[in-house]
Amino acid sequence: MALVGIGAELEAEEDIFEDALETISMHPCAAMATGSHHFASCHTKQASGQHRSSTVSRSPSTTVDLKSGLEECAVALNLFLNNKFTDALELLQPWAKDSMYHALGYSTIVVLQAIMTFEQQDIQNGISAMKDALQTCQKYRKKCTVVESFSSFLSRGSLDQMTEEEMHAEICYAECLLQKAVLTFVQDENMINFIKGGMKIRTSYQIYKECLSILHLIQKNKVEQQFFYEFEGGVKLGIGAFNLMLSLLPARIIRLLEFIGFSGNRELGLLQLREGASGRSMRSPLCCLTMLAFHTYISLILGTGEVNLVEAESLLAPFLQQFPNGSLMLFYHARIELLKGNVEKAQEIFRKCISVQEEWKQFHHLCYWELMWIYVFQQNWMKAYYYSDLLCKESKWSKATYVYLKAAILSMLPEEDVVATKENVVTLFRQVDGLKQRIAGKSIPTEKFAVRKSRRYSSSLPEPVKLVLPALEMMYIWNGFPIVYKRKDLSENLLLTVEKAEATLQNENSSDYSVDDECLVKLLKGCCLKNLQRPLQAELCFNHVIQSEKLLKFDHYLVPFTLFELAFLYKSQGEIDKAVKALETARNNYKDYSMESRLHFRIQAALHLWRKPFSD
Repeated sequence: MALVGIGAELEAEEDIFEDALETISMHPCAAMATGSHHFASCHTKQASGQHRSSTVSRSPSTTVDLKSGLEECAVALNLFLNNKFTDALELLQPWAKDSMYHALGYSTIVVLQAIMTFEQQDIQNGISAMKDALQTCQKYRKKCTVVESFSSFLSRGSLDQMTEEEMHAEICYAECLLQKAVLTFVQDENMINFIKGGMKIRTSYQIYKECLSILHLIQKNKVEQQFFYEFEGGVKLGIGAFNLMLSLLPARIIRLLEFIGFSGNRELGLLQLREGASGRSMRSPLCCLTMLAFHTYISLILGTGEVNLVEAESLLAPFLQQFPNGSLMLFYHARIELLKGNVEKAQEIFRKCISVQEEWKQFHHLCYWELMWIYVFQQNWMKAYYYSDLLCKESKWSKATYVYLKAAILSMLPEEDVVATKENVVTLFRQVDGLKQRIAGKSIPTEKFAVRKSRRYSSSLPEPVKLVLPALEMMYIWNGFPIVYKRKDLSENLLLTVEKAEATLQNENSSDYSVDDECLVKLLKGCCLKNLQRPLQAELCFNHVIQSEKLLKFDHYLVPFTLFELAFLYKSQGEIDKAVKALETARNNYKDYSMESRLHFRIQAALHLWRKPFSD
């Protein structure tokens, strides 16, 4: 393909990356499962024992060797997982400019704070800390001459002139670089920062590949190293995470990225992380937590919704035993229970997660988000409103999404209940457009969706045109229907609500939005029927939407998303060829609709799974 063609296709496909960014932005818990896990670069043998004092006595002239750096990072991880976040910082900070692992640990906690608060000052602090960490790691890296590159050094197949400390410096440098890239994306929306961030990610990826070559040389030459298992764990974490995340991208994007040296293999990524998790490396818990993020969040939001809960539970079990009151462990425990259909138990654990610590309120916001959706699933609208209101007041992540959700939830209540809250639904919808933000120069997809839907309440219209089932529509966008699949009672109650809205629409006068509203209701009804294993009725609903394609005026996303649902219906009946054809139609025949990038990720995930038996 000519370079001109590559550039044109990149421009045409750039929005595909939006949901990858949004997974970080809308779910700081996902960032917590990858970003903080880079910090947690230490073994947890001391998890159940006494913590070392957070004040380490060491003279100014004392150097911190690799062994001491690893040991003290283990203590810091222990503190962090026991909700003692400030103690962990105080342990690491004094030596952050002398030890690569102290630098990595300290800067990662600061970066995590920035990601979770989204305050500009915290973002600046994170960038500054990560810059210092990179400088510290750089001091320990292999010094190459002008005519000698790191790659050419490796190509000679000799490790004689490279110390163990220099090998660890490469891993730490790559981890710091990747985190700084993330902060560069969120710092500002100009294109220069976007390019800088992309270059940092590419450099980080290349370093990990070079470290993999080092690992193979060590294994081939049977070189004795005191901390080989730690270096191996770092390589498996980096290579595994990169392969796993890159594999989520649609195939055409992966083909383009291969031109600049990227590649993504999901099976390889999961294998590397499993091996890393089963080892004795300090990064073993990081591999586990990265996989937990994949199984409990990414697979649902950017995947098919089919989650490997058996593996997720087995990964989490030792952490729960070691840190029974750790916020991170409790959060994932609750998330797994929710995905198993144990909604009430999940509620209880999320509340416990809130109660166990007050130091980082941002952990509370993660739980507010989850509790809000649980009450949406249960159609307890007043409770759902309560948590959406808390998010609006306390979290800075996506004000536009939070306010839209609050207005959408209130729209599900009887008018007298809305009056009791002293909220004005129309005013809330009109606030949404002014609250949208940009990350890496791009609008957040769900915020764009919320802005478009809120236009029905614009002051420029003669009067507002009420949205139909807006909370359930957002539940669909966030892939909530697969979560309630295991709860027949919830699915039946949702179906009753949808059918009630359907009957109301049939009795209303026709408007410009009538067909769009009718098709939305049919899509939601079809999802409920599919959950209740009534495939023939579900297919009728889905086909109604597809046949109404040319009559839609606003919500053009409904047809490709309906094709996606229809494909899963075919697949459940064993009609794989029809399922794949429906997915390919949704992928190839539609563009420029709301949430397009999210659907492309899900289609890629489904095709990856369904075609695998034929390619093996």
